[in-house]
Amino acid sequence: MKQWLCILLLAAGAAVQAAPETAADDDLGQFLAENRVLATLGQMSHSVTDRASDLVVTAMGFLGVPYRRGGSSVDTGFDCSGFVQAMYQSTVGLVLPRRANEQAAATESIDRKDLQPGDLVFFNTLKRTFSHVGIYIGDGKFIHSPKPGAQVRVEDMGVSYWKRRFDGARRVLAGQPAQPPQGQH
Repeated sequence: MKQWLCILLLAAGAAVQAAPETAADDDLGQFLAENRVLATLGQMSHSVTDRASDLVVTAMGFLGVPYRRGGSSVDTGFDCSGFVQAMYQSTVGLVLPRRANEQAAATESIDRKDLQPGDLVFFNTLKRTFSHVGIYIGDGKFIHSPKPGAQVRVEDMGVSYWKRRFDGARRVLAGQPAQPPQGQH
């Protein structure tokens, strides 16, 4: 909701500045300019984009790290939720819950069509909802720590295995409350 409001205000502000046609448009443009609303919204937009880019770039730097059940560091390896938790904590500074289902419960549900890099994607891989999680990187792909014997890698969500098991997408909000690590995946 906040994101749509920002987009709407940015569009309205751009239209007002580009071609003020009425006194109301002029007043809105003056208000936005005087209160630096457009500049602030522009900075917020860049900040969110930069964090998502940093998160994806950081996650890509861990390609090849081995899977380890309960693992949450490059030294020990990662399981799926440990990987997501470590990426968010080191890049964004947010501590997500430890288990995939807890990460799903602690984040905002979004439509698949609204996925953006840095969003979380969840799958049913163990005959229970939200049993697997990865980080969406764009272009229908996600990065994750898949299973014992495998390594952190990028997958295509369009592949039938992932398509059949897709449980939903979630967005981690900037104001997400920090959670202490809990249990193991």
